[in-house]
Amino acid sequence: MACRITELILDCADPVRMAEFWCEVLGYVEIGKEGDDIEIGPPETGFGGPQPTLILSRSDDPKPGKLPLHIDVNPTDRDQDAELERLLAAGARPADVGQTGEESWRVLADPEGNVFCLLRKRVGP
Repeated sequence: MACRITELILDCADPVRMAEFWCEVLGYVEIGKEGDDIEIGPPETGFGGPQPTLILSRSDDPKPGKLPLHIDVNPTDRDQDAELERLLAAGARPADVGQTGEESWRVLADPEGNVFCLLRKRVGP
């Protein structure tokens, strides 16, 4: 028997704004709220499905920037350039973590400065 990732927790100053952003990026919906924390996940399956849920946890000490663990996302219904435009319109911004410019992925930051990568390969929804 093995384990699998069911939830990812991201400390943030504004869980509402971050939930809105990540719901837009991932096509997720709010599936629960406990205090200031908001859990978002896939609309049909929520917690326990094949994709992990994301908990935006209110913190007075979030640590934005290049974290030891970061999120990678892939486009599902468009190419990388079109998805980049969509993510920038949703509130992402380009981030520099020392990449050379030759990488196949794009490094971005969410509205609170947490770094994530937009990969090139298109995957199924």
